Amino acid sequence: MRKEEVPQDSCLLDGQREICYAVDASGHYVLAPTAGWEPSNIANIQAWEVIRDELEATSAAVRAGRQSPLAYHMVRNQMDVALLADYVSLWRWQVRRHLRPEIFARLKPALLQRYADLFQISVAALQRLPEVLDLPQLGVEAPLPTDKDS
Repeated sequence: MRKEEVPQDSCLLDGQREICYAVDASGHYVLAPTAGWEPSNIANIQAWEVIRDELEATSAAVRAGRQSPLAYHMVRNQMDVALLADYVSLWRWQVRRHLRPEIFARLKPALLQRYADLFQISVAALQRLPEVLDLPQLGVEAPLPTDKDS
């Protein structure tokens, strides 16, 4: 695509720009800023909706006492057990155990601090759920198409 044809369909970037490749007037590939592209914006919105649903389900499980707050922070940061275990240098089975509320409640302060440092929050914040889900707001200017619209 030519540099002047780079789409500028803003949505999730909230005034920021992405970089994509385009062809300039002399036929060379150059980096071109873009505010977004409708198909990419739709895919990103759908992905964030899935993440939001998963986070709401995890929050409900934490409030019901089936999972520890660590599960919320793991989902919030789009991690799975394997990735979290790698980042905090633990075995996967240890992280899975820490997702149990009764085990998490007995973790040593040093281990809680490792988790808190990873998520860049305080230990106190790690041990509780936030009042509201803190995900990006989806700046959708028009409703997304649904199955009924086709």
